[in-house]
Amino acid sequence: MRIEDEMRDKLRAAFQPRELVIVDESEKHRGHAGYREGGQSHFQVTIAADAFEPMNRIERHRAVHDALGKDLVGRIHALSLQITA
Repeated sequence: MRIEDEMRDKLRAAFQPRELVIVDESEKHRGHAGYREGGQSHFQVTIAADAFEPMNRIERHRAVHDALGKDLVGRIHALSLQITA
């Protein structure tokens, strides 16, 4: 399973988002640290869910990282998050 698909499954299960967009930006980083041939190393995630309403910015980021899990996060070189309630 691709990292992008794993991320989508875990984030949907954890937050039931109204909006979830995951963009593999790896190709933009060709030749830079962490780039892997075939991509799946640099991601931008936009997510909106009611679950984030009571959380501040740091808590939202931690919640997303927790939902993805250490194993999956460890396989990603860069993760940009845009999180709204």
